[in-house]
Amino acid sequence: MGRGDLTNAEWGRLESFLPPGGARGGRWSDHRRVINGVLYRVRTGVQWRDLPERFGPWETVYKRHRRWSADGTWTMLLSRIQAAEDAAGQIDWDVSVDSTAVRAHQHAAGARKATARGPSKGDRWGDEPGRSGVEETDGPAEGSGQIGECLGRSRGGFTTKIHLAADGRCRPLALVLTPGHYGDGPQLERVLEQVSVPRIGVGRPRTRPDHVLADKAYTSRKNRRYLRRRGIRHTIPERLDQQRHRKNRGSRGGRPTGFDSERYKKRNTVERAINRLKGFRAVATRYEKRAYIYLGTVTLAALVIWLRT
Repeated sequence: MGRGDLTNAEWGRLESFLPPGGARGGRWSDHRRVINGVLYRVRTGVQWRDLPERFGPWETVYKRHRRWSADGTWTMLLSRIQAAEDAAGQIDWDVSVDSTAVRAHQHAAGARKATARGPSKGDRWGDEPGRSGVEETDGPAEGSGQIGECLGRSRGGFTTKIHLAADGRCRPLALVLTPGHYGDGPQLERVLEQVSVPRIGVGRPRTRPDHVLADKAYTSRKNRRYLRRRGIRHTIPERLDQQRHRKNRGSRGGRPTGFDSERYKKRNTVERAINRLKGFRAVATRYEKRAYIYLGTVTLAALVIWLRT
């Protein structure tokens, strides 16, 4: 076992959730070896062609990662591990929200503007023989061009922004990608809507945190109304200009927002979760042209964090 590969205990937690062998006429390459190959690339950031030979053909490793990023397999594995942790009472539901900008490498530019395509005749879309007839697209897209692929120009240059919610143990609960110039505040609702931890057995997934902590970027009235409507207690500081505007309006300005400075200190958990994510070099710098593949890379890094915390 190489450094960074799945341990026997980690593999034991994932093995039962993985897809079964290939369809008639083909079979999957060994799941554990291929996943270790993807982990090696996510951890080191090397080009796919430079993967060590012990992981098998690099095309197999890349196509498995692309396929599982498109069909939601990485997201499903993350949800299953989160469900097991929640059933054991190991999730701290004091959730912190923040974002981080990721510099996009020059190789991340230049994706085709077509939003989706299926495998053409004779195209080996899958990584195993006999899988070319599977109806798949090039992944979920919200549009064409740089904005559709979550790329934009910001102060940091050519960037993508990762918005995330982290539990009290510095583990990502939800992930959202936007272009780098998008603001943080408008994404709060979208991030919290992604929080969904399934129950083991019967019951609907848990989607509501006990408490939400965020910095001044999220202090808009819209965000506070959204949190009140869902019955979520929150600790978000008020900006000075908002305080002045409220005081200038007198009684029409409403009551001051509540703020617990001691509880707000716990917001560092999301900063530490970001540091853990950026310990993976393929997360700290975006090399993928397609947003859904990069989201799969970030989701896999989050999955490893959950397995090893």
